[in-house]
Amino acid sequence: MTELLTRTDHGDGIIELGLNRAPVNALSAEFLMDFAARMEALAQDPEVRAIVLTSPFKVFSAGLDLKEAQEFDLTQQHAIVEGLNKGFLSLFACPKPTICAVNGAAIAGGLFFVLGSDVRVAAPHAKLGLAEVRVGADFPLAPMEIARATLDPNTLRRLMLTGQPMDAETAYRLGVVDAMDENVLDRALHEATALAQIPPKTYAAVKRQIRGATIAVIEAGMAEGAKAPEGGWFTEETKPAMRRMIG
Repeated sequence: MTELLTRTDHGDGIIELGLNRAPVNALSAEFLMDFAARMEALAQDPEVRAIVLTSPFKVFSAGLDLKEAQEFDLTQQHAIVEGLNKGFLSLFACPKPTICAVNGAAIAGGLFFVLGSDVRVAAPHAKLGLAEVRVGADFPLAPMEIARATLDPNTLRRLMLTGQPMDAETAYRLGVVDAMDENVLDRALHEATALAQIPPKTYAAVKRQIRGATIAVIEAGMAEGAKAPEGGWFTEETKPAMRRMIG
């Protein structure tokens, strides 16, 4: 069975974590929980100095597989919400430097690999967006709070209420990504090398100062049941909207 995540050691404590759920890194509960476990293990490894997220596919991550998701029962809805919350919290709260190498489209839930990272590098042809409103779904707690913490209000409004993607140049201009580069992996590794030189305890402490309040909100909400919303994640609008999107 193909691994959902791959690990490449680039030396000097720089680890590349490859998202490897072919063909478009569609999100599943298993994939997200595996991601959370890998991130937590890397966070606890004293030899790891920086983590680079990559994809071997043309698409970085397309979010939920809508064909699969429209068949979800209540238990599966709860499982995917838990995966989204735990997976993206593990990235957002990671004490190590995290760099996202966005080589293609990062859409809907796939964009949270980008927003949860400390530094985001995009290829010029990349597309970035949050399509949830178009498929009749609101945002689980962790993705919503991460978006609030990392996007300015106008960009949040634009992405969430239109559901339309933006190109890499627009994303760079708005600060959604920090750099554009044709050689996206090389640039991401360069950024990782620079961040890996920062004293690690200090980096972790400053990152916690920046993100601690948001992390606390997410953790409290999850403890109160946000990972398993009563009645499920979907509404009566969701599955028909998903079918329309698929065409």
